[in-house]
Amino acid sequence: MTTVGEFMTARPFTMDANDMLTAAARQMRDADIGDIIVTDGSEIQGIVTDRDITVRAVASEMDPASTQLSQILSEDVVVVSPYDDAVAAAELMRTYSVRRLPVVDDGRLVGVVSMGDLAVEWEPDSVLADISTDEPNN
Repeated sequence: MTTVGEFMTARPFTMDANDMLTAAARQMRDADIGDIIVTDGSEIQGIVTDRDITVRAVASEMDPASTQLSQILSEDVVVVSPYDDAVAAAELMRTYSVRRLPVVDDGRLVGVVSMGDLAVEWEPDSVLADISTDEPNN
């Protein structure tokens, strides 16, 4: 059995729910990532993705300089343990139509696993794996 912990991205980027959208967008750009885990202390409040920024904020003409992450985050985040079976994690992604799952160990955020991580692990010659491992073009 392959576990989530074997290929998750450790040390995910987090921000506070009161942080502004522009700060999250800059963090995503600078770190070449597509998501920010929104926390309150050590507790996960939700997740904000690059798609959330586009679809929920920009398309609704929200001002990114004054819009807090709490206004656009996805709540009720599905999480996995680093000890969970990777196949089960993939099934959760399919069931809940999500591309990323925060990884929590003993109540503490320890990583994030994405569809790209799964593709690189299981289908290294796939298009998704190539895209996930390629240098950014922006």
